[in-house]
Amino acid sequence: MIVRIRNGRIATASAVLDGADIRVEGGRVVAIDPAGRERADAALDLDGGWLLPGFIDTQVNGGGGVLFNDQADVDAIAAIGAAHARFGTTAFLPTLISDTPAQIAEALDAVDTAIARGVPGVVGIHVEGPFINEVKRGIHEAHRIRRLDAEMLALLTAPRRGKVMLTLAPEMCDETDIRTLVAHGVIVSAGHTNASYDQARRAIDAGVTGITHLFNAMSPLHHRGPGVVGAAFDSDVWCGLIVDDAHLHPAVVRVAVKVKGIERLMLITDAMPSVGTNDTDFMLQGKHIVVRDGVCVFEDGTLAGTHLDMASALRNTVEVTGLSVPEVAVMASTTPAHFLALGGTHGGIAPGMRADWVWLGADLEPRGTWIGGAPAAEPFPALARAAR
Repeated sequence: MIVRIRNGRIATASAVLDGADIRVEGGRVVAIDPAGRERADAALDLDGGWLLPGFIDTQVNGGGGVLFNDQADVDAIAAIGAAHARFGTTAFLPTLISDTPAQIAEALDAVDTAIARGVPGVVGIHVEGPFINEVKRGIHEAHRIRRLDAEMLALLTAPRRGKVMLTLAPEMCDETDIRTLVAHGVIVSAGHTNASYDQARRAIDAGVTGITHLFNAMSPLHHRGPGVVGAAFDSDVWCGLIVDDAHLHPAVVRVAVKVKGIERLMLITDAMPSVGTNDTDFMLQGKHIVVRDGVCVFEDGTLAGTHLDMASALRNTVEVTGLSVPEVAVMASTTPAHFLALGGTHGGIAPGMRADWVWLGADLEPRGTWIGGAPAAEPFPALARAAR
């Protein structure tokens, strides 16, 4: 099928185009040509907006009224994916915050089944804890925190259909455990950690490649004790950023961009079940969480994930950094694809890549999402058949 894209801008992997004919076969882009070379099968009028590569979110606790910790099954994963697809997310990791070994096992199996059944968008799982530091646990429950032992190593390193990302505190485990995880394909990220700079750098040397929500729930940058933030700045690890005007001051976002660059920063939502709903509260492991002014908080003021979607994260980042839309799209799509070792198929509009796209209006609000060339969520535009 040839789709004629017009009246807007297309952020391809190599250039920003004012229009194009995109040929899609088997859910992938096979060619991008100047508009009008051949008769198109369908047309999309961008109405002055943008066609961007679909967003990739590595930290999604919930959405559409569903919390993954509460319902770790295929139906929940599908509901969460559908809720976030409305906001341009075309690939995501359902995220389980610190929980029991039995719940972790159930979540891992559920994601395997979801991938086998072709649930749109799911590419793996993010297990965030429980191998974290209680001092930096945030909303995670203290009684669930535990050491990484041989039984859990075996569970986490078993072969899986998708990506397995694990957030841990480097100071709470052995470097040999990190090496074992990485050797079995687990993507290890440092988070909820009070590690010193030296501890963090040793973990990076052992194979840690990511930092979970940079700045939040970790030892800060100090001029005599650089901490995890200093180690992140002083290495080539990928770093997630929550840009919701609550987790990070705008100046901190700008500093991170200047130090790390868009190729090593990835936008994440850390989204809770309220995303995609009108809900103003929800329960999180027995805690009553309130959504107040778009921010999820516990009664003691502790931040509890976010009410953020990826389109809003992109829009916020454009506003606070002054970066262009294509530059921020790299942070929302291309960088997380490379972090997950999916850069050959995801994170760009180019021949050979999946036809995962998001249409944003001129106001950067989401207008439509496609996964594998198929409309993925409402609202989405009806393609005009037999376009001239």
